[in-house]
Amino acid sequence: MTTPQHSAVQQPPGAVANGTPAIRFAGVLKTYQSHGEAVPAVKRMDLAIAQGEFFSLLGPSGCGKTTTMRMIAGFEEPTAGQVYLDGKDVTGVAPNKRDINMVFQSYALFPHLNTFQNVAFGLERKKVAKDEIKRRVAEILEIVSLTGMEKRAPREMSGGQQQRVALARALVNRPRALLLDEPLGALDLKLRQQMQVELKRIQREVGITFVYVTHDQGEALTMSDRIAVMNAGVIEQLGTPRQIYERPASRFVAGFIGTSNIVEGHVERAENGLALLSYTTQDRVVVPCGSACRPGDKIEVSVRPEKIDMHRGVPPVAATGGSVLSGVVNEVVYHGTSTNYTVATAAGADFTVFDQNASNAEDLADRGDRVFLTWAPQHSYMIGV
Repeated sequence: MTTPQHSAVQQPPGAVANGTPAIRFAGVLKTYQSHGEAVPAVKRMDLAIAQGEFFSLLGPSGCGKTTTMRMIAGFEEPTAGQVYLDGKDVTGVAPNKRDINMVFQSYALFPHLNTFQNVAFGLERKKVAKDEIKRRVAEILEIVSLTGMEKRAPREMSGGQQQRVALARALVNRPRALLLDEPLGALDLKLRQQMQVELKRIQREVGITFVYVTHDQGEALTMSDRIAVMNAGVIEQLGTPRQIYERPASRFVAGFIGTSNIVEGHVERAENGLALLSYTTQDRVVVPCGSACRPGDKIEVSVRPEKIDMHRGVPPVAATGGSVLSGVVNEVVYHGTSTNYTVATAAGADFTVFDQNASNAEDLADRGDRVFLTWAPQHSYMIGV
């Protein structure tokens, strides 16, 4: 009997705006035994991933992100709690019964099969009719930009092309969700950046929920609708890329996502929704605080390097309405499009400053130069508030 025909870009069953998450964790705990002791890898996680969402699990090695993905796939079972797919409790259900596919860093292509045969393999195992296989393989190869390469063997393809074959092989089965475990890690930098854009385009076209595991902040920021930043088995922050970058919820997130300058101080004054931290008669940090702080409170403040203006002389009056820190340049690193400076400031913290390069290179500061750093109040934020 011929399988009913559907467009390859049609959303999978259940991928509708009905409010039911594609994937949900309810109180999920995962522990491993080590020397007779239960060591937690994931600690009581509650999480909901929406239908058709590009969702990333981001964090350093050992934070629990791969364990979380393996529990979604069914390769690991929770020690406690439940895993739901499209509202159905699949805790204890075998991986091959979960209608989920995975793509790994090692593409695991069959070397003796060509592109068409690799992509068609799963459909043939399911006894899908030959005409339907040809149509679906052709559609998915067009989506991943491999049309015309059907007869190529994996050894005849670049790393990026092999990655697309692995992706097509997973997507042609129309899973409810696709799990990707650092699939771009084996590619060189330029190709990896190109594939980030391609992966997001492909995900939009097929409309399937993608769950992406990575330790690369740039990848997560580029592709994700939402990101869960993990540390030591817990989600430190969950939000959009902009929310996580602009307003990190903890010191860990501030330091892990991009580069962040962090300075401590005691609130000298708090009025009109702003807090003032004073270090010398001329050095101060101004940060929005609402009603979250009072004079005498010790707080941590962060500012991103690209938000800071650096002045080789006394800053203009127009630049002194916010934060002002004096300092001495310790390091200068030229990156082509920008120059990165490390400045030892009067606040007791080394600051990183990104200065976009202009045509007048003679304006660049040198090591040992005394400088002033200024930034607007809205570019400071209190960590964890």
